[in-house]
Amino acid sequence: HDDTETMSGFVASFKSLDFYRKLKKDLLHELTDSSTSGVALSVVAALVMIGLVVAELSAYMTIATDSRIVLDHFESSSDDTLQVNFNFSFPHLKCEYSSVDATNFMGTHDAGLAARVNKVRLDKIGRALSRHEDRKTELKHTIDAAPHEGPFTAMSLKESVFEVKHHEYDIMIVNFFAPWCHWCQRLEPVWEKSATQMNEKHPIETDKRVLLAKVDCTGKESETLCVKHKIDAFPTIMVFRRDDNGRSFHETYHGERSLDKITAWADNLVAQQNKEIQKNSLC
Repeated sequence: HDDTETMSGFVASFKSLDFYRKLKKDLLHELTDSSTSGVALSVVAALVMIGLVVAELSAYMTIATDSRIVLDHFESSSDDTLQVNFNFSFPHLKCEYSSVDATNFMGTHDAGLAARVNKVRLDKIGRALSRHEDRKTELKHTIDAAPHEGPFTAMSLKESVFEVKHHEYDIMIVNFFAPWCHWCQRLEPVWEKSATQMNEKHPIETDKRVLLAKVDCTGKESETLCVKHKIDAFPTIMVFRRDDNGRSFHETYHGERSLDKITAWADNLVAQQNKEIQKNSLC
């Protein structure tokens, strides 16, 4: 009995420490009284609280861009820099066409920024493949090419015949261009001469091994082809093979834009194709 009283006294003493005591239910109505103004104030307060929660959640879920970075004042000039780490993925942008520039508030360009940017090739589902190394030397163009004389040999393709020609020839090399592009204008005579030379080796009427063609990305009947194949720079020279499917990868030419280099590259593609045909015939 004494132990029970002692425990009860301890519990009572412990409960006396409660800072948030509540009214007994039977006394609640006697000690409190509701009013119209109180109800209105409670409803307004509840709506405000709900609005604040929704606004904070919306702000948290919204992606915003802020181009302003404010740095604190540094006593030492060696500490007045800020390291910014970023990771952007562009599924449809080729690595060679991506660059990063930075300027300060005075418009001064930081020329050394590109050396500290790493580019990584991605596959179609966004997985990293390999690191991309930018071209060390400037791409060379033939600057003294005379205008092409004679009929145009490079076949001009439109959307209605593109797939037909694609699967008619073992290799179809396409120059995607825009007439207003300066580099396309410089490539045009070289491309026509290359097509003429390849046609002399492999006549397109009888020899279905290789075809050099072109697509005007500004034409109404062909611009959808450039969108489909994600052409984001002019000119773009791309390889299509007879056995391609809808998910095939198409090689892109990044070499020197001269008659000798383009025809040598095309000859190499034909030689590779011949080896594949011979290999398959032996299986």
